[in-house]
Amino acid sequence: MNRERLAALDAYVIDSTVKGFPVLPGGTTVQDFSAGGPSLFDAGFLPPIMVLRDSALRTNISTMADFCRRHGVLFAPHGKTMMAPQLVQRQLDAGAWAVTVATPSQARMYRSFGASRILLANELVDPAAVAWLMTEMDADPGFEFLCYVDSVAGVELLAGALDTIPGSNQLQVLIEVGAPGGRTGNRTSTGVMAVANRAAEIPRLKVRGVSGFEGVLAHHADEASLEVIRGYLRELRSVAEAVRQVLGPVDDPNPVEPFLVSAGGSAYFDLVADELTRGWDSDQVQVVVRSGAYLTHDSEYFAELSPFSRSPLNEPEQPGLTAAIEIWGSVLSIPEPGLALVGAGKRDVPYDIHLPLAEAVRRRDGSTVDLRGIVVEEVNDQHAYLRGDVRGQLEVGDWVRFGISHPCTAFDKWKLIPVVDDDHRVIDCVQTFF
Repeated sequence: MNRERLAALDAYVIDSTVKGFPVLPGGTTVQDFSAGGPSLFDAGFLPPIMVLRDSALRTNISTMADFCRRHGVLFAPHGKTMMAPQLVQRQLDAGAWAVTVATPSQARMYRSFGASRILLANELVDPAAVAWLMTEMDADPGFEFLCYVDSVAGVELLAGALDTIPGSNQLQVLIEVGAPGGRTGNRTSTGVMAVANRAAEIPRLKVRGVSGFEGVLAHHADEASLEVIRGYLRELRSVAEAVRQVLGPVDDPNPVEPFLVSAGGSAYFDLVADELTRGWDSDQVQVVVRSGAYLTHDSEYFAELSPFSRSPLNEPEQPGLTAAIEIWGSVLSIPEPGLALVGAGKRDVPYDIHLPLAEAVRRRDGSTVDLRGIVVEEVNDQHAYLRGDVRGQLEVGDWVRFGISHPCTAFDKWKLIPVVDDDHRVIDCVQTFF
């Protein structure tokens, strides 16, 4: 991406509209603030506050990059998870092939930071978005964009929109393969072939491959769940082989562009690599994995589902993935035995899959101690209800550290996030653009 545009984020002024940050002199920039290495606990932060641990980010990026290299897959990390160009750039620096997005608005944001290859892992159906994208490609021949289509109606819509736009640039599309009970994606092989055949007839559409998403079909790591995922991936591969035939000869030893087969969230990307890479000539077919939540991992949902936790493919020794997100809130009240109220709620923590985990307490004497027998039972807008063995572990004014589940719904609650070292000193800040 554009390094100058990214560097300009250091000039962002931290003012009173930025949640959780200390009261600072007027005009204090991110660069000014981070340069002093302020302590999370002593610099006057106003909890609740979410932070990212730098060492965990580095480990996770390196671990995933090594996985992709070993298995010969391209990596297009999903940018919707964090909507933070600085974090995407870290992944590109480690070898990522593209950034994935879910909406045209997300694509526009990353493009504004100079992203040169964007995969819209979703259908493109709005003529205004088509017009903007074609304008971007006309202005910059180095900009590559791919999107999904899953119906003949969608193909016709794109064809109609392209007919109104001057020029000859082609829009690259992946035929999306769905499954009953899933999200978007054509449900049958016959339907997929109809979409592929019609798209191949449109001069300004270019069919680059097929894609799908397995993550909505299972949410556990038991054998039955893993077999559901494998079954879907085998169907995706079968359809991919058929779509390749539509596009012409499949034995060209030096294709101009490889056929793309894409899948893979943050839970089952090992199965994607296992099922989709075998038997292809890598010069002719390339598999693209799109994991996003792996970057920060979490303390519960992906902690159980991650391939680096369950290792079904007997991966070599790896450091694994580490939870990079911490959310800190202060104990506001202990109004009755076995109950503590902490100032961190739905506006601060994700709660769509699991409630946060109360992991540790930072006491007023500066010590940090792991919590035992305390669970988050409920969250309101600004409160978390902690129940259990509260007496002797928590006091009013202490700070509680929460681990989270499902990072995709954590970042959207924070527009500026401190990045801390292992001593909890701020070394950088990440800006989000939701």
